[in-house]
Amino acid sequence: MDKDKSGRVVETAVEARQAELGPSVLMLLGVSLGLSVLIMAVTWMIFFRP
Repeated sequence: MDKDKSGRVVETAVEARQAELGPSVLMLLGVSLGLSVLIMAVTWMIFFRP
């Protein structure tokens, strides 16, 4: 990383936009997907059960 005269880090636009996909992002995706499937299954059972 380059630094300017005052010591601040200087990054390009691409470097500044790069994010790190950690376990918290994966867990959030998994939990939200699981909840949506559960809600759809409950809705199916309530409204479309023979």
